[in-house]
Amino acid sequence: MIDETQPKGTEHKERKIPGTDEVPLPQVPDFREGASWKIFRIMAEFTEGFEFLADLKREVTFFGSARVTEGHPDYESARKLARLLGEAGFTIITGGGPGIMEAANRGAFEAGAESVGLNIQLPMEQRTNKYVKHGKGFYYFFTRKVMMSASSQAYLFFPGGFGTLDEMFELITLIQTGKMAPIPIVLIDRKYWEGLFSWIRQDLLSNEYIKEKDLDIVKIVDTAEEAFDLVKDSQERPYF
Repeated sequence: MIDETQPKGTEHKERKIPGTDEVPLPQVPDFREGASWKIFRIMAEFTEGFEFLADLKREVTFFGSARVTEGHPDYESARKLARLLGEAGFTIITGGGPGIMEAANRGAFEAGAESVGLNIQLPMEQRTNKYVKHGKGFYYFFTRKVMMSASSQAYLFFPGGFGTLDEMFELITLIQTGKMAPIPIVLIDRKYWEGLFSWIRQDLLSNEYIKEKDLDIVKIVDTAEEAFDLVKDSQERPYF
């Protein structure tokens, strides 16, 4: 039947493959590119992630730059803090990659503690550092972030870039809004963090975008020993 809505002369004609009498099959979209496939993939990452974490106890999560290396003050501070916590029976969770993540996993490894890495698959593949004893890879940043925070009883932030700040502000917001129980958030290296929080006090607090008590969500310290003192008596908690 001719489609009368089309101008004359534009009716569909089957186009044969040149040199043959064959008509090519219509192109079928790859079902994996659809929303449904992505939803199932997200569900699988959440399910596998929670199963992976289920048997871990007394977890603390380290965040910070992937760009520092051995010998850098932040690297050595994270390594020392992880070692102190590992010797006290804590499980150390990181993003599994280089930098602060490697330092924390290394400190846990040296203490004989559980050393866990939750890695992310990137276009330029992020390697898992050699100090991870138990690792799990994720495709989506947001599923990985949930796993890194789901059951930890303290969050430890060393200097870092946009990713570190994103993770820190998300956790602060969840506690501020009551979507997460108050969990210690400790920022290590006062010189690095004070500039940011001076601006927060000057502009956010003075304009009443936040309340004075919101600033109590985080503690800023200088040393691994100070951070350890704030975390050592923290209480284990269930997911979320």
